[in-house]
Amino acid sequence: MEVLSIILGIVYALICCALVVIVLSQEGKEQGLGAIGGGYTPDTYWNKIKGRSREGMLKKGTAVLAGLFVVLSVVLSMSFLN
Repeated sequence: MEVLSIILGIVYALICCALVVIVLSQEGKEQGLGAIGGGYTPDTYWNKIKGRSREGMLKKGTAVLAGLFVVLSVVLSMSFLN
């Protein structure tokens, strides 16, 4: 059980580092004054393919890593309670 906690701790640290890197590599959402009024986004070609772009993949990667971060946080906290 001790070895498993060490391995999970190492994986947890790697996920934390990867999450920091992927969040910092994303671009900011600067919409200017358009964001005040609700940020109207027209149905353009770019908005349709955004999920397959680099930004879309970073967004999906962030969601996956955040999910793993939460799950491992709970698992590690439960293992330290025992």
